[in-house]
Amino acid sequence: MTVLDRFRLDDKVVVVTGASSGLGVAFAQAFAEAGADLVLGARRADRLPDTGALVEAAGRRYAHLQTDVTVPEQCEALIQTAVDTFGRVDVLVNNAGLGWAKPATRETPAEFLRVLDVNLNGAYWMAQAFGRAARDGGSIINVSSVLGIHPGVLPQAAYAASKAGLIGLTRDLAQQWTGRKGIRVNAIAPGYFPTEMTDVMDPGEAEFVKAMTPARRLGDPAELASVGVFLASDAASYVTGITLPVDGGMTMP
Repeated sequence: MTVLDRFRLDDKVVVVTGASSGLGVAFAQAFAEAGADLVLGARRADRLPDTGALVEAAGRRYAHLQTDVTVPEQCEALIQTAVDTFGRVDVLVNNAGLGWAKPATRETPAEFLRVLDVNLNGAYWMAQAFGRAARDGGSIINVSSVLGIHPGVLPQAAYAASKAGLIGLTRDLAQQWTGRKGIRVNAIAPGYFPTEMTDVMDPGEAEFVKAMTPARRLGDPAELASVGVFLASDAASYVTGITLPVDGGMTMP
């Protein structure tokens, strides 16, 4: 196996949540280009065939299922779709998430709990389902955020708390499963990328983000997706329990 071969995901089966838009689409396309078949989940199931078309354009197969990650039974169903369709499941990308900017004194209990339910609880239910179904080891990639480790531009207490919690969850599952199940668990901490969440920033906020980022720009979704391919592949076979910032240098010491 050459160095470049280690980055291939030929015939692996990858489950991506939040695959209807933004970074989820980029992850799906990148994994397909690396040789994997995809199982796509999202609440907005009507958009999943568009993501699937990118998978097929890369010469790979896909299945999809409407999935609300806050419902454990739907998480189980998404993983079972992978097993039923392709006979196995090898990689989980916990990408589904939501968030908004709201001052801490105005955020309601229901709003706070909703963000935690999707971003943290949903990732746990998906990981549980994956851990039960994976038979030959595998890789879980939790999409956290620089806001889990670094102050943000906007007031986002619920989002920051959920993403910090996801980093803790990553470490614990890596400790539990890497040696016993052969499942590596890592997190990616994206900086600012063009998504539906960053679309709400006004021009002044966007320019401030660029100014505080050593790279002086927002990230390209393909730059994040390629890191996901690395963490899923044999190139990262000795990497587990880490949180890898992909942020243009924003969180450097």
